[in-house]
Amino acid sequence: MRILLVGINYAPDLIGVAKYNTELCESLVDEGHEVRVITAPPYYPAWKIPHGFDASYFRARDINGVRVTRAPIYVPAQPSGGKRLVHHASFALSSMLPVVKEAVSWRPDIMLSAAPSLMSAAFVSFVARRIGTKSWLHVQDFEVDAAFDLGLLQNEKLRTVMLKTEAAILRSFDRVSSISPQMVDRLRGKGLDAERITEVRNWIDTSAIYPASRQTTYRQELGIPDTAIVGLYSGTMSNKQGLDLAIDAAAALEERRPDIHFILAGEGPHKSKLVEMAAGRSRIHFLGLQPIESFNELMATADFHLIPQKAEAADLVLPSKLGAVLASGRPVIAMASQGTGLAAEVEGAGLVIPPGDTPALAAAIESLSEDPALCEKLGAEGRRRSVERWDRRTIVRRWVEDMAALKVPKPALSPTPVSIPVKDAVPQP
Repeated sequence: MRILLVGINYAPDLIGVAKYNTELCESLVDEGHEVRVITAPPYYPAWKIPHGFDASYFRARDINGVRVTRAPIYVPAQPSGGKRLVHHASFALSSMLPVVKEAVSWRPDIMLSAAPSLMSAAFVSFVARRIGTKSWLHVQDFEVDAAFDLGLLQNEKLRTVMLKTEAAILRSFDRVSSISPQMVDRLRGKGLDAERITEVRNWIDTSAIYPASRQTTYRQELGIPDTAIVGLYSGTMSNKQGLDLAIDAAAALEERRPDIHFILAGEGPHKSKLVEMAAGRSRIHFLGLQPIESFNELMATADFHLIPQKAEAADLVLPSKLGAVLASGRPVIAMASQGTGLAAEVEGAGLVIPPGDTPALAAAIESLSEDPALCEKLGAEGRRRSVERWDRRTIVRRWVEDMAALKVPKPALSPTPVSIPVKDAVPQP
């Protein structure tokens, strides 16, 4: 099959949606399919484009067998709600010409859009209909719901307009998928027919992330004693994570449990605020994004993992880090309401506590710290689930099977030619 993916995030960004877009495309190539990508330059989670990428717009480059074309994007240094709208709109506009060029000249079997961003997704389904190919939207998070529920946007009239626009975009695709049963249910609630919806969850390479010794170089470099208990958060540091709750819990435990240390690893727009909150607390350690080759060692450093989450974010996203947490063979403490997708995944492999409840978080941390046998039991169950439910090879095969079922033979000629001049509009790779 020929598959064209359009999405803002791709390698060399290391975390979040970029990781899954990249691994999906490279796995599809490994399965013998042709894959091309139209994306933005890397910028996440630092919200800054690295030097040199602005010189390669619209030029195709091969990355591990995938032909990648980058389009310009506006990246705000401080991503407020309004600036995020402009950010997404800039990519939607700049990606139009390369999308048309690839669609018309290459004729993909599947045009796949990864959300975020819905703004660019609308044009993908529009072009797919006009060249007689199938369109697929994969929803990693509900960006409209999240923007308003988390307070990034507050105008109710704007919310009504954006939800109507979102519904129209969702209905324009032949297939819409998301990453958990609860998020699939939310798609149904937005008016999509059940036969057009499917669940395709995120994954983890269970051969790369696995249980290992707690005595790592990270403990040595951070000055953490071998006998200390370590709680780890690794991922994006943004508004919806609620990492301030973890720092509050660490402060509450500081005097009576000096043996407990916390590592917060990652980047994001809220990191500087978190560092300021933790000032003077010697048992809270910050790290940046860690290289892939060291990631398993980082995960093994933990005695337990932390997934704090604001109540407003429940079932808007299923944290992508969860698969790696379970695969590491360590228990997890997750803030989630009962009945949410995160709670369902964690029950039996960790402790689930109410969102926003700092005393409950501190109590859960103490509970695991005092019960090594419980930690071993929960961690072993998490590892078992990761192999059973989150294995990369199994899930990619599901992608391939579903795409093959969706694909239809292309007509010899485009039934409705796209009336946008593309010759010489985009530099030839």
